[in-house]
Amino acid sequence: MALTIRLHPEDNVDIALADLLAGAESLGVTAAERIARGHKMANRPIAAGEHVRRYGQIIGAATADIATGAHVHVHNIAMSDHAQDYAFGADMKPLPPAPATRTFMGYRRPDGGAGTRNYLGVLTSVNCSGSVARFIAEEAEKTDWFRALKNVDGIVPIAHASGCGMSGSDEGYATLMRTLRGYAKNPNFGGILLVGLGCEVMQVPDLVGKGRMRGDNNFRHMTIQQEGGTRRTVERGLEALREMALVAETYVREPIPVSELVIGMQCGGSDGYSGITANPALGVASDILVQHGGTTILSETTEIYGAEHLLTRRAVSPEVGEKLIARIRWWEDYCERNGGEMNNNPSPGNKRGGLTTILEKSLGAVAKGGTAPLEDVYLFGEPITKKGFVFMDSPGYDPCSVTGQIASGANLIVFTTGRGSVSGYKPVPCIKVATNTEMYTHMSEDMDLNAGDIVSAGVDLRAKGEELFELFIRTASGEVTKSEGLGFGGAEFVPWQIGAVM
Repeated sequence: MALTIRLHPEDNVDIALADLLAGAESLGVTAAERIARGHKMANRPIAAGEHVRRYGQIIGAATADIATGAHVHVHNIAMSDHAQDYAFGADMKPLPPAPATRTFMGYRRPDGGAGTRNYLGVLTSVNCSGSVARFIAEEAEKTDWFRALKNVDGIVPIAHASGCGMSGSDEGYATLMRTLRGYAKNPNFGGILLVGLGCEVMQVPDLVGKGRMRGDNNFRHMTIQQEGGTRRTVERGLEALREMALVAETYVREPIPVSELVIGMQCGGSDGYSGITANPALGVASDILVQHGGTTILSETTEIYGAEHLLTRRAVSPEVGEKLIARIRWWEDYCERNGGEMNNNPSPGNKRGGLTTILEKSLGAVAKGGTAPLEDVYLFGEPITKKGFVFMDSPGYDPCSVTGQIASGANLIVFTTGRGSVSGYKPVPCIKVATNTEMYTHMSEDMDLNAGDIVSAGVDLRAKGEELFELFIRTASGEVTKSEGLGFGGAEFVPWQIGAVM
């Protein structure tokens, strides 16, 4: 095998597939210095100010003359201004439908939704009720009636850091409202108990609204102040959960078309392999699911920045393309007014793994979305109503982004990582895909699938995508992921907090 890979004929950098010593030769280029695995090596001279290209796309500009064989990274490349051709819909090509219908064993809900897990949730309106929600869940799981349940996976307390000290009418309020209502409706819950304090900005009656919170009506709500304090609220909460558990226990797994899968796609702790192995393999799996009529959600707007033109060119209409660009412009303004910058990502860990600019990271991250048409663009936590490949606006901060996807209706999460991210997202199972074999071996107790063998063993990219698709079905049918087995999911509910905290 070659020691480097050139991802596009127009690229002026190659990617090291092993740690290179000075003098190592690959693809006709001799390394002029030590270059770590996953990092970039110039395959020809690059003049100061010249664009650096990877995937055939611009990832920045040289800040100094770069000799052939030199290491190309943060010391000699930086962000650059360049025009993007959004060309709405120019590359939009519908995928052919799958030749056969596949199913998974899931939980059919009365409102038509499909769950891959069957949890009870204790949802909070405000941080002030978070501890009481945990008390209720902990006490419930000690009871004989809970231990006797056969079809309920557990009880999830959903605590967060917001709900008060905020405006009651701005964008931040609307975002939190969507998030909490979305969790209450997620099909992986067989019932929801909503607990508030009573005097918070995010009022329980406003959350509940005039209609039914859940299609199955397996829902209860209370406030600590109305119940008379902590002890009484816990006692009343246990009674409510026991009643709801009787309903949730009636749900059993049954065959459901995979078109009912809604998969949130994430990448975090990325490295130089992310855009070569795990992300494009997930893109293949995403396309396969779309061909079966399912839905995949790409998010992390700050991590498609600079590559958004690859998505707008796949938009089903100019209006959908414009919706994505509107979110990009919102983010540029958001960062400016908060003293941030869009290139504050890649993180230090990403850079150690070989990524240099947000443009480079974004080009690799977009690969998760495969080739399917972009059907629509949604706000954070907004209910997903379209089938196919869609985009949901969110920060690049993984727990926050996943929170939005679950609020939007995701019943399965797939997370690619090159540095070794560990997390889980109850009530939704999370599949972890390693980008490189070395990390997969080192952290095998946390990783569900190795995509690094695309490089280390020459595994076909299409075959790896098909393997991941089959893992979708097994996980949706109840196979326990590594993060579930380790007990993750109790600390990763992170609503996006926008606006002033007062």
